[in-house]
Amino acid sequence: MRVVRTSNVKAKLQDHYAMCLRKLLIGLFWLPLFAQGAPTSTPAKTETRDDGAVKLRALIEASPKLPLEQTDLAIKLPKSQELGIVSWLARDAKTGVTWLIQRGDKADPVIAVDKEGHVLRSFGKGLYKVPHAIRLDPEGNVWTVDAGSSTVIKFSPKGTKLLEIDAGGLPKPTLTAFCGTTDVAFAPKGRIFISDGYANARILEYTAGGKKVREWGSAGAGPGQFHLPHSIVVDENNMLYVADRENGRIEKFDLDGKFLGEIPNLGRTYSLKVGTNGTLWAGMQPLNEPPGSPGWVVKLDRKTGKILGYVPVNERAGLHSVEDAVEGQPMTDVGNKVVWFKERSLRSVQKSVLY
Repeated sequence: MRVVRTSNVKAKLQDHYAMCLRKLLIGLFWLPLFAQGAPTSTPAKTETRDDGAVKLRALIEASPKLPLEQTDLAIKLPKSQELGIVSWLARDAKTGVTWLIQRGDKADPVIAVDKEGHVLRSFGKGLYKVPHAIRLDPEGNVWTVDAGSSTVIKFSPKGTKLLEIDAGGLPKPTLTAFCGTTDVAFAPKGRIFISDGYANARILEYTAGGKKVREWGSAGAGPGQFHLPHSIVVDENNMLYVADRENGRIEKFDLDGKFLGEIPNLGRTYSLKVGTNGTLWAGMQPLNEPPGSPGWVVKLDRKTGKILGYVPVNERAGLHSVEDAVEGQPMTDVGNKVVWFKERSLRSVQKSVLY
């Protein structure tokens, strides 16, 4: 007769229940990341989105698939720490340091790692409601964006707090944690631009000292209007690009807010990064799929909007940010991972030829 110890069975049941609860909590935690700002669909709108998604997929897949292979940048945290959702990435081209902002409560929100994923420094505990974006200014300072409190904070590379901008405009009452700012960009003479998309539909400009200069934008789908401005960048020609997420386009402005045009007929565009030689990287997914679905990192011609190449991202819960880690080798987030698309090694090329 086999004797089963009651204590062992009880322990296994407790472990099983704990695992199930953890999976449930993770699922509930991931949902708001992608659900916010998703439009209410009517039959006509659904048909339009379905048709647009089919055309976009055909257009992307007819473009060159970039010769890159997906690798993971494993973040080597201390054993007592654990990453939550990686919301955004920023890489310092001069030092090779990658900065990320994450939403778990078992590690600091802001983390800097080297090219092997070793943690160099971290900070920001208790400063955020919904950590959303992270960017580096031309001087190497670290800027973070909170989508819950609508605050933007500037830090030195060592983590010293240098400036805090409260964009305001939060709804009352706040019906969801996602109700504020989404991204930040920089222009000459210290000009700061902030996209505010979850409860508002506007772009704000501030001085280097944090004084508000102007704002523009309104809800809608017309020129200069937005349905969740989610990412913002400025190129070397002082043209400002805004990812109009739920309208499936990228809008172009001068630095005074004048509408200059758009790159239309895209997917749900989460993230932007200015590339070299007139290019623009964008992370997007089909508009007719639920937020957080698989999609692509797309390389665009900034002037014409032509798709120059792409890499597929087949996992869910990714593409919230995109970074040009090394020229032509983008990074993005997938859940609690950092994904880096690198040039294919000779061994990989030989293997693909053989098989």
